[in-house]
Amino acid sequence: MATPKDYAFMRRALELAQLAAERGEVPVGAVLVREGQVIGEGSNRPIGNCDPSAHAEIVALRRAADAEQNYRLPNTTLYVTIEPCTMCFGALMHARVGRLVFGANEPRAGVVESQLKLSEAGFFNHKISVESGVMAEEAGRLVREFFHDRR
Repeated sequence: MATPKDYAFMRRALELAQLAAERGEVPVGAVLVREGQVIGEGSNRPIGNCDPSAHAEIVALRRAADAEQNYRLPNTTLYVTIEPCTMCFGALMHARVGRLVFGANEPRAGVVESQLKLSEAGFFNHKISVESGVMAEEAGRLVREFFHDRR
């Protein structure tokens, strides 16, 4: 069940997504939190960074890992505006993120609920708890408007 803190951190992720849109990137924002403190955040940057892996989730994980000086990020929650793709979900698993909170589903590439349901797969040696749909309308609207304006 989503908490008031979940909504506060998701609002920050939405702010980051808006910044990505202003740079011409797909509007996705991510915030990584441990014990109520932001330890990493990011927004989509693959175009600007010329880096296909620079999704918001990866940027947030990289910043947190650098700040923590550890590639493992246990006891953390990642807030992201859109359901993660395969690459991002894999990175969350490798980092040992404990909880994922996301906004809107991504029907084509989302792998947590929409497609592969990787969060339910039994072959991983780590389990991430998932809370979906937090501020889904706001997150989905950002993406819809972004692509509508580009057409």
